[in-house]
Amino acid sequence: MSNPDGSGRVVVIGTVGIDDIETAHASVQGVLGGSATYASLASRCFAPTTMSSVVGHDFPAAHRDLLTERDIDLSGLHTADGLTFRWGGRYAVDMNVRETTFVRLHVLESFDPQVPPHTVAGSFVFLGNTDPSIQLRVLDQVQDPRFVMVDSMDFWIEGDREQVARVFQRCDCVVLNDEEVRLFGGDVNVPRAVRRILELGPQYVVVKRGEFGAALVSDHGWFFAPAYPLDDVVDPTGAGDSFAGAFLGSLAAAGSTHEAVLRRAVVYGSVAASFTVEAFSVDRLAELTRHDIDSRYVEFGDFAAF
Repeated sequence: MSNPDGSGRVVVIGTVGIDDIETAHASVQGVLGGSATYASLASRCFAPTTMSSVVGHDFPAAHRDLLTERDIDLSGLHTADGLTFRWGGRYAVDMNVRETTFVRLHVLESFDPQVPPHTVAGSFVFLGNTDPSIQLRVLDQVQDPRFVMVDSMDFWIEGDREQVARVFQRCDCVVLNDEEVRLFGGDVNVPRAVRRILELGPQYVVVKRGEFGAALVSDHGWFFAPAYPLDDVVDPTGAGDSFAGAFLGSLAAAGSTHEAVLRRAVVYGSVAASFTVEAFSVDRLAELTRHDIDSRYVEFGDFAAF
């Protein structure tokens, strides 16, 4: 895929929804969520960002205003007849353990993504976790994208592995957590499972490792970034999507996908994820500035210096 000089725009395709979240210490209802929401709020700290998704007529005006006030282009956010996607989750004392309490697709069941015309060509594209048939329809619309990153999950890998593989074949980078890598690769050994994904065609695989950070894998080898050590994790929801948004946004800002820039993007992704988990929903992410991110980025450098 092409990579001309100069910065670019990020296009995010995914879900925008309303979440109910419960942890061992507190709970919230009716808060803003969705993969496209988290990714866009992280990406906009680096580069112009356009969101493509769908909501229902019940989507609160305050949620839409929050996105607009952060300069996210909502020309691809459509309002359909029906109710907005809703998700509920409950976390154990160990925040790595999560139970989905309900999923109500509502308008997502008939979601037909449309990439806004002014973003079709030459963009940095994030295909958020959703039905692989939707992801393929987006890939059919974009023209000569500069970098395409895709996320998926066990539900799609187990239910429609062939379609998921077709998406992976057409992307530059696949981002999955370690369990999803093992599941798709059909191997409990993560390095072997990663190689099987790379054999499909993507140049890179990002392995999300939760509290242990993330790894970028390619034919050039492995690069590891740590997770930020936090005394209190309030809500892990959306951390992976924030990672992806900051990762892609930093590439777009640099206008480059050279190896050093990609490694730096992994650190920026980890930084954005570390802020996201400090509050429920998008509360911390929505107030984030580039200065905040760069300050913590320096700390990440100190973690790994020796």
